[in-house]
Amino acid sequence: MNQRVFDHVWAEVRGQYYDPGLHGVDWNEARRTFRPRAIAAADDRALYAAIGDMLRLLNDDHAGAAPPAVARRQDQLRERRAAIGVTLRPDPERRGEYTVESVRPDSPAAAAGISEGWRLILSDEGWSPEQDVIEGRTLHLTFTDEEGAQRLISLTPVVMEPRPAFVADTPRPGVMVLRIEGFEPGLGRWMGDQLAELDPEMDVVIDMRGNPGGRLLEADAVLSCFLPNDRAWATRTSRSGRRVVMRTGGGCGDLHQPVANDLAILVDGSSRSAAELTPAALQEAGRALVVGEPTAGAVLISQETRLPDGGRLTLSRADFVTSGGVRLEKQGVTPDLSATVTREDRRAGRDPALEAAIAALGRHPVRDIAIVRVQAP
Repeated sequence: MNQRVFDHVWAEVRGQYYDPGLHGVDWNEARRTFRPRAIAAADDRALYAAIGDMLRLLNDDHAGAAPPAVARRQDQLRERRAAIGVTLRPDPERRGEYTVESVRPDSPAAAAGISEGWRLILSDEGWSPEQDVIEGRTLHLTFTDEEGAQRLISLTPVVMEPRPAFVADTPRPGVMVLRIEGFEPGLGRWMGDQLAELDPEMDVVIDMRGNPGGRLLEADAVLSCFLPNDRAWATRTSRSGRRVVMRTGGGCGDLHQPVANDLAILVDGSSRSAAELTPAALQEAGRALVVGEPTAGAVLISQETRLPDGGRLTLSRADFVTSGGVRLEKQGVTPDLSATVTREDRRAGRDPALEAAIAALGRHPVRDIAIVRVQAP
């Protein structure tokens, strides 16, 4: 099975990767280097570490392979399932370490005092993210906290209700905040429903912080909520060199025309893929004020394929530039207004980025963004 999985990944990259030159990587040499290690792997952790090291040669954040347990968790994201309540991102520089990106408030991890920014340090014998978590089966994990101190913490997974992918909130009169966890099926229809009866004087803030992206069709639907139909917003270039201009095609629920409400979008360093190309398109069109931190710069157009063991390969299939000719890959979206939310802010329930967006919309309507670049106070 190790051989089948590795060979599938290697062949898929060779035949389908958006850059036929593979950024100058000698892919045959990569096979000779990593295949023996993958075949000899004793478990999924070792197998997918070998595959991951090979894919990193491409220097492409969209090129990655998820082992079966991770793929199952991704598939069950909106279902009731056993969980400890943390979102982890692997450290590309330190093998065997993961950064805690977020902690669910009502989770075992939160009850144990784990905080965003802590690092999970794996041992050879203990649990790793390449394995499932099972209700009631305690995990003994080692974390490094913000002070650099190591902490051994025992966490017992519990079955938790799924968090909604999309949430609408009105934190104060005259403002609607639309929180998007991902560009998942139904986003355009949901957004259209939220905007359909909205007072034209009400400001809209779309929160895409921590959003990993998702379906390109849903990104187009979101853009169609705010831009005219058939508006060019990007160009994609396939492996063959064929260029296709991407244009808004509708799909924003039952809205027959885009809304004119003033709009701000919140982003941060974990906003990726569709959560970068969407604010970039609205920013270039002068339709939205982008607030927060520079985005991740992971904006190639990718697709997923299943691997023989139930894992998942994500691979870039097309290059992408904005309608203004800007290539966001490795660069990201630069906000119009910089605003950082610290760990202390989150602990105290403060959101300076949201506050900055609301204040900026009040001072500078979106129609003025093309000529007024708002600076951080």
